[in-house]
Amino acid sequence: MEIKSTYTSSDGRKIDYIYYEGVAATEDLENKKLNVVQMFCFYGDKMVLVYEKKGNRWTPPGGSIEAGEKYEEAVVREIKEETNMKVLYQELIGFCDFYEPAGITRTTRSFCIVEPYGPFVSDPDGDIAEIKFIDPKDYKQYFDWKEIGDRIVKKAVELNNKNNLINI
Repeated sequence: MEIKSTYTSSDGRKIDYIYYEGVAATEDLENKKLNVVQMFCFYGDKMVLVYEKKGNRWTPPGGSIEAGEKYEEAVVREIKEETNMKVLYQELIGFCDFYEPAGITRTTRSFCIVEPYGPFVSDPDGDIAEIKFIDPKDYKQYFDWKEIGDRIVKKAVELNNKNNLINI
């Protein structure tokens, strides 16, 4: 599955991107840079969101992939840094290729089941001010990624329901 879209960057540029589902994120990386992970995390039946101070917005947790790090490792590290939670399970939902002037960058979209190590105090980088657990049906009150967001959240809810049935 593939969905094409456009968004306006913070500096007003129109950026084209394509969301892919059902394809490995590491396939067809020629001339593309896999550099960011974004996670749709569930603790029980609640979806985890983070409040980014810099962007002044609620969003699913995510961040950059460090040099030498696999995207699956970045998922675990970013979740711990941004939410003080442990990843119990992760599965790739899809990825987006962003067609920017400097080249094509790829961002993964993963589903995760998480549990807290303890209370959220702060993000080591200082980027995240707060975390929130929401009913996933209310996600558009916090962020709206249009058709692609609808598709990703729907898939994440399906995966969470499937995994909760398996673990009963």
